[in-house]
Amino acid sequence: MLRLEQLDKTYATGERALKDVTLEIPQGQVVALIGPSGAGKSTMIRCVNRLIDPTGGKAFLNDIELTRLSQNGLRRARRQMGMIFQEYALVERLTVMENVLSGRLGYVGFWRSFTRRFPQTDVDEAYRLLDRVGLLHMADKRADELSGGQRQRVGIARALVQDPALLLVDEPTASLDPKTSRQIMRLIVELCKERNLAAIINIHDVALAQMFVERVIGLELGAVVFDGTPDELSPDVLTRIYGEEDWEATIEKVEEEDEDVSGEAAQ
Repeated sequence: MLRLEQLDKTYATGERALKDVTLEIPQGQVVALIGPSGAGKSTMIRCVNRLIDPTGGKAFLNDIELTRLSQNGLRRARRQMGMIFQEYALVERLTVMENVLSGRLGYVGFWRSFTRRFPQTDVDEAYRLLDRVGLLHMADKRADELSGGQRQRVGIARALVQDPALLLVDEPTASLDPKTSRQIMRLIVELCKERNLAAIINIHDVALAQMFVERVIGLELGAVVFDGTPDELSPDVLTRIYGEEDWEATIEKVEEEDEDVSGEAAQ
């Protein structure tokens, strides 16, 4: 379980990017984090894994208080937080398998990581995950030979090979076409259900969030202004988060696309 208590972040410029964010995400729940650019979505994810330090409040992963950890303690805690990035963050010259196994670097010693000699159990799990994400046949291909959707699948497998307790997902579909975006969102949600894994997905696409997750958190100027189910994202709520727009048309589009997704899943 992830628990945030009055998490706050103010940058040196004086910009207050997070304002007393308090929430809980139980084990197994997938949450979409929505809001306009500058709302604090990426800042929240980066405060959780301590890529940046909050200026106030607390963050807990199960019984570990992340906001008080030393650097050594933080390295151990990060093993439990898998990251999936918008720009994939793969090493282009390495193979798909080598990129996936890089998710185990926090568990092996320096020389094993330097020579990329991983335990057979890690290799077996990497193969299993590549099979699950549909890329087993590409294990020996270089990362720079892959399409965007394939690269994101490698990123998903790399995050899961860590055996994390929490997935932090930063704009996983921003660089993908609509069909591939649906496939990637569906895959992430299915894998979280299979593993009873909690996840925060920072996403701009409200329609995708409504189609695939069970809970949506809306941020506006660093504060939580909505926390509920996708069905509760009314035009008034969306206007509060994003500003004026024809949200009725957006909701109708979501309903139509949701029917299309149901049809795809049934095939």
